[in-house]
Amino acid sequence: MITVFVYGTLKPDESNYFLCADRVTSSKPAVVHASLYHLPFNYPAIVSGNGKTYGYLLTFDDPKILEILDEYEQHEPDAIAPFESDNDYERREIEVFDFDGTMIGLAWAYVMRLEQVDRLNGIHIPNGIWSAKNRP
Repeated sequence: MITVFVYGTLKPDESNYFLCADRVTSSKPAVVHASLYHLPFNYPAIVSGNGKTYGYLLTFDDPKILEILDEYEQHEPDAIAPFESDNDYERREIEVFDFDGTMIGLAWAYVMRLEQVDRLNGIHIPNGIWSAKNRP
């Protein structure tokens, strides 16, 4: 079983959910402790920290989903130092919580460094909710 926290275009009802929709075995609203930013390319990034980002915890039976998502996120998992490679995101396991604040497990998520967000002119989203329809 593979779990992935999604907070942007891969969320249900967003533009790129189709990339994984046929492989999802469950989808649950969830939150992580990270700050959310809108990037000028019409997608978001999270940065580890004290903020809250709302999204979905997706569960998959097929571990090949990580290859599909890594390709989509342009993440090279074999890079020795991911943030020193061409990767914008680092795929890492983070704690995921339900809306009541109870930890529901660890999940993979694509996380960006604050320096990268700043370089890309990211805009902080204080409410922690990203949507293509309601972007800053």
